Amino acid sequence: MELNCIRLLVNDFDKCFKFYSETLGLNVTWGKIGGDYASFDIGIPSGLSIFKSDLMASAIGNSEKTLPIDNREKVAIILKVDDVDRSYMELKEKGVEFVNKPTDMTGWGMRAVHFRDPENNLIEIWSELAIEKWDKDLQNESKEY
Repeated sequence: MELNCIRLLVNDFDKCFKFYSETLGLNVTWGKIGGDYASFDIGIPSGLSIFKSDLMASAIGNSEKTLPIDNREKVAIILKVDDVDRSYMELKEKGVEFVNKPTDMTGWGMRAVHFRDPENNLIEIWSELAIEKWDKDLQNESKEY
């Protein structure tokens, strides 16, 4: 098996299409406004896609069910960037509301910040910290790999 893509099942296709293509600036590899399906290059051509939730529900026979609300995230989209702080400022200027501010996550070996797409999917952008900024436990653990 090989990963083909991560597909988000969305209610407002056009709003999500604009968010990923215009706000985040991801290259569209398939699809357009008004469509049912679109994919975007996330370092993997067509690695992230959006599809109308109602069409998937119809295909798998659970159209009568509702989408979960008020739950803790089960999935996060993780995007690596060259400079978290620069990306944070650029996205903030485009109206993206962030869950937190850019933070050194020394136990993770990265600097990261989080926000949500129009359908409330959690997105993390991150860049690697220099190894000397990692906490000691992570530095020691990294020697095992």
